[in-house]
Amino acid sequence: MHMPTKREIKYEWERGGPVITWALIAVCTVIWLIEVLLGFISPLLQSLLVYQGMLSPMTLVHRPWTAITSMFLHAPNTIMHILFNMIGLYSVGAALERMMGHWRFLGLYVISGLGGSLGLMVWAVASPNNGWQMAVYGASGAIFGLFAAILVVYRRIGADIRSMLVWMVINFALPFVVGGVAWQAHVGGFVVGALLTWLLTSGLPVWRHKSLAWRMQVYGWSVTVLVVAGILLCNMANPYAM
Repeated sequence: MHMPTKREIKYEWERGGPVITWALIAVCTVIWLIEVLLGFISPLLQSLLVYQGMLSPMTLVHRPWTAITSMFLHAPNTIMHILFNMIGLYSVGAALERMMGHWRFLGLYVISGLGGSLGLMVWAVASPNNGWQMAVYGASGAIFGLFAAILVVYRRIGADIRSMLVWMVINFALPFVVGGVAWQAHVGGFVVGALLTWLLTSGLPVWRHKSLAWRMQVYGWSVTVLVVAGILLCNMANPYAM
């Protein structure tokens, strides 16, 4: 396997290549391999790593870092979880990164992931009997935000989105076929990713002439504040809140 050199990475970065996409895939894969290795060395350490990083609505506000760390953890007892997520990430991430730029793409990814956390919190409020005690991890929420983003962009430029819609329908239906998948995070990530991308591509008419970098700063932070406020508002109904 060829490891890219600093010169090759710089070359791709300067030409808008999917450097961040590959970096996200690499980080997720390395962490998953560590999880698997710990399962052979010390199942206790493996459980501790997963526990410290996974997200649960009942402790999200008390352990806010899990909104980020949970995006990089995947089920250690199967390759299918990380495999499908990484294929999905590359299938849309490479194109979006080239269109948006490296850091703006990363911002969309992280904000969509936070949207996944909000989706879980909303579900916990709607279904308190089992919603608050859910424990989840995976990049799906962020990736579904990317799905929504590319759907909005393709729709905006008039591209044929039929194949993309089929792919998304399959991914939305998968949790109900396989089971044990946090579809609530998928919905949350999708809605937030769609909202942010719509603001970037359309948004307020008075700001449409502004640069994409400027719009990403304004809309990105605004959506982030709304998502965090939504999480805190949902947490007011948390029976386990400290």
